[in-house]
Amino acid sequence: MSMDMRVVVLAAGKGTRMRSEIPKVFIPLNGRPMIQHLLDSIKKSGADSRPVLVVGENKEQARRALGDGYDYVYQAEQLGTGHAVQCAERLLKGNARHVMVLYGDHPLVGAATIAKLAALHKRQERLLSMMTTTVEDFDGWRAPFADFGRVIRDASGSIAGVVEAKDATPRQREITELNPAFFAFRAEWLWDNLKKIGNENAAQEYYLGDLVRIAAAEGAPIASLAIDPREAIGVNTPEHLAAAQSIVQ
Repeated sequence: MSMDMRVVVLAAGKGTRMRSEIPKVFIPLNGRPMIQHLLDSIKKSGADSRPVLVVGENKEQARRALGDGYDYVYQAEQLGTGHAVQCAERLLKGNARHVMVLYGDHPLVGAATIAKLAALHKRQERLLSMMTTTVEDFDGWRAPFADFGRVIRDASGSIAGVVEAKDATPRQREITELNPAFFAFRAEWLWDNLKKIGNENAAQEYYLGDLVRIAAAEGAPIASLAIDPREAIGVNTPEHLAAAQSIVQ
C-alpha cells in the first residue's frame, strides 16, 4: 500500500569514537537507548507510524531492543549516508510519495519540528526540503558543530549546495549556517538521483547532502526550516553524549 510519507532512520553506524562495545544508537541517553528518543518523536509527530530503520551489524540487537513496530533494512557496508538511504529503495520505491531521512545518533530533534518539516515539504511541493541550524560560534557546547557541513547560498539567498567540513575551504568553514542532514524528498526524484552521487571527497563516502547541489543545479527551489541547534546535536563521542545529556536534563 502506498503511503504519503515514510521516515527512514539511519542507524547502522558502529560508533567507534564512543569507545563502547554497545552499538552507538543503543548507548543510553537519560536512561533510554539514544535512538528511542528519536523514534518516539517520529511517532508523536504523525509523519510515519512505522519508521524504516537502516541497520548494520547491530540488526539482531535492534530487533530485540526495538520490537516489530518498524521496518528494518540491512546495510552491509558503511559507504556513507547516501548509500544507507539507497539500501531502503527496494522497500520503499513505489510505496511512498515522500521520504524523510533522520539519524539514530541525533536523538533530540523534536516531534513538532519533524511535523513542521513534513508540512513545509508537502505544502511547498518541493523535490527536496531540509532543516538548517545556525550557531554563533563553535565554542563550548557548540564545538561538535564544527564537523557539520556548511550550507552554501547564492547571491539571492537561495540554497545552492552543502559542503562537508572535511572538504570545505578555510573561508567556507567560517559559515555558521549548518546542515544537520535532516531531509525530506519527493520519493521518485530521490531514487532517480541517488544514483548520481559520487564519492570523490575526503572521506570517499556517498553523501546524501550532495543531492542539495543536484537539486539546485536543476533549478529546483529548496525549502528550508531553521531549527534550534540543540535539536541538531549529533552524538559521535563521549563529549557529544555529555552535551546531549545536559540538554535533555
